[in-house]
Amino acid sequence: MQTIYWIFVFLGTFSIMEFMAWFTHKYVMHGFLWSLHKDHHHKDHDSWFERNDAFFIFYAVVSMTCFYLWSYEGVWYCLPIGLGIMAYGAAYFIVHDIFIHQRFKIFRNANNWYAKGVRRAHKIHHKHLGKGDGECFGMLFVPFKYFKRS
Repeated sequence: MQTIYWIFVFLGTFSIMEFMAWFTHKYVMHGFLWSLHKDHHHKDHDSWFERNDAFFIFYAVVSMTCFYLWSYEGVWYCLPIGLGIMAYGAAYFIVHDIFIHQRFKIFRNANNWYAKGVRRAHKIHHKHLGKGDGECFGMLFVPFKYFKRS
């Protein structure tokens, strides 16, 4: 298959995953599966792991299913879709878990305009400890107002 199609599908999938993350966060995590997500807003245990960590499993299974379909069924576009989902998951983990929440103590000094905006938007999201009245449900693309200098 031509490389341009592969790249287009990969980048399209990565971009769509930001919408999927926003939608899942707003309507699933802050909706009917709040019981899994609430410990992310208000830690109620001593474990390094959170119940919220279970959400990555769904998209990991979708990505692995795509790899299977590409490898064993020959569906060419499943490889760039699976890689796009996996790449978004890695970006999300790096930005959310490592950079913002400092689950690993690296990227502490990132101080450029993008880092500040994403961190500010996520801080606004976490000021709401409950299920409702939230804002800023996206991760990599947040509203421009959070990038303005204060």
